[in-house]
Amino acid sequence: METKKRFIYIAMGPIILLMTILLFSDALTVPGAQAVGISLWMIFWWSTRPVEITVTGLVPVVANAFLSIVPMANVISQYACESIILIFGSGLLTLPWVSTGLDRRISLKALSLIGPSMKSQITVWLLASIVLSNLMPNVAVCAMLTPIAVSMLHVAGYEDIKKCAPAVPILLAIGWGVTLGGAGSPLGGAMNITAIAFLEEYTGQEFMYIDWVMRLLPYLVLATAVLLIGMLMIPLEEKEIDGTKEFFDETYKELGPMKRDEKICLTMFILAMLGAFARPLFVNLLPGFTPAYIFLTLGFLTFFITSSKKNYLLSWETAQEGTLWGMMILFAGGLAMGQLINGSGASTQIAGMISKLSFHHDLAVVALFVIFARIIAEVTNGTTSAAVCCPIVFGFAAETGMNPIPLWFITTMAFNGEYMLPLSVRAIPISYGLDADKMMKYGTPMTIINIILVIIFGYLAMEFWPMFSTLSLG
Repeated sequence: METKKRFIYIAMGPIILLMTILLFSDALTVPGAQAVGISLWMIFWWSTRPVEITVTGLVPVVANAFLSIVPMANVISQYACESIILIFGSGLLTLPWVSTGLDRRISLKALSLIGPSMKSQITVWLLASIVLSNLMPNVAVCAMLTPIAVSMLHVAGYEDIKKCAPAVPILLAIGWGVTLGGAGSPLGGAMNITAIAFLEEYTGQEFMYIDWVMRLLPYLVLATAVLLIGMLMIPLEEKEIDGTKEFFDETYKELGPMKRDEKICLTMFILAMLGAFARPLFVNLLPGFTPAYIFLTLGFLTFFITSSKKNYLLSWETAQEGTLWGMMILFAGGLAMGQLINGSGASTQIAGMISKLSFHHDLAVVALFVIFARIIAEVTNGTTSAAVCCPIVFGFAAETGMNPIPLWFITTMAFNGEYMLPLSVRAIPISYGLDADKMMKYGTPMTIINIILVIIFGYLAMEFWPMFSTLSLG
C-alpha cells in the first residue's frame, strides 16, 4: 500500500469515531455513539488493512483509556477470558500434530479417495474441508489443505498455479469448505467461540456444545449439498487430472504405519472432543471443568509426555512459535468491542431503532439479521460479524420480547459462510495463486444462494422445530 494512502486510511479511523460521536450522540447517547464509533473504526481498518489486522484488536483498550466508556477491567478481561483459554488450549493440543505427521496422515487418508475426474476432486476437497473444520479451527484446516492441493497440482504437471484451470475449483472448494464447515461445531473457529461468549454472558449459564451440533447439523448437511451442487455447476476447462489418486496413495504410504506419538496425539484430541460434547454428563460432578479447561488440561499434558525421540511431545519454543497469538488478540478485540457496545447501552439503543421499523413478520426479522451478519462477515470476517451482531440480537430480543435463542442460531449460520472477497481465511488460497477475481465471480451467486437458504431454513426451524428455540443450559 502506498504511504499516502496508508496514512489516509489510518487517519480515517479516529475521524470515523469523531464523526459518529457528533452525528449520533442524541440517538445513541454519548457513550453509545462512542462505542459505535470505535466499532466502525475497527471495521474500517479490518476492511482496508492500513495496519496489521491484529493491531485493530487493541483499539478498544486504547480508545477506552481515553474515553472511559466502561470500566477498563471489563475491557481488558476479554484478552484472558475463558474463550481465549479454549483457543490456546486447543492450539497446544494440535501443535504436536505437525511434528508427528498426524495432520498429513488424516488429510492424506481422506484425500486418497479422490479419483481423476474434476467432479470427484471438487467433491472430496470440499467434504474434507467441511469435516475437518468441524474438528479444528477453519484457519488451521485451510492452511493445512491448501499446500497439499498445490503439491498435488505440481505433481500433475501444473507448475504455475495462477494459470492452472483445475486450481480454481479445487482451491475454492477448500476456502469455501472451511468457512461453511465452521457451522458444524463450536470448535470451527473464533467466530463461534465469540458468539457463545455473548450467549453465556446474556443467559448467565454455560452453553453445552452438544446443543450446537444437534440444532445446526441438519443445516450443515443441507448447506453442504447446496454448495456442492453449485460448485459442480462451475464450468470446467479440464475434466480430469491424471495421477492424483496415485500421488495421494504413494504419499500416504510414505508415512508408514501410524506411530506411537501420532496415536497419543489422536487419543488426546478424541478425549478432548468427547469431554467437550459430553459435558452435560458430568457438569454437576465437575462444574468448573468446562471445554476450555478440558482442552487446556490435555494440552498442558503434552509438555510432560515423552516422545519417541526422547524429548517432550511439545516444547515451549514450539508452542510459542506455533500459537496464533495475533488471532487471539484479534478475537479478544472483538469481544472487547462487544463489551463497549453492551456496556454503553448502544446495543439496546440500536435494537430499539430496529424494533421501531415495525416488522410485521418474523421472516422479515430473520432476513434482516441474516443479511446484516453476512455483509459484515464478507467484508471483514466471521469473528467481527459475531462481535457486532450478537449484542444487537440480544438487545433486539429484549426490546421486542422475542425469543433470542433461534435468532442467535440463525445469526451463527449467517456468519459461518464467507465466499466472495479474499479476506480472512479466504486469503490463504489467494496467497497460493488463486485468482481473486474468480473468487468474486463464482462467490457472488454462492453467497446469494446461501443467504436465501439460511433465511428459509432459519425461519422454518424457528416456526416449526421447538428444539431449535430452546437450550439445555448448564
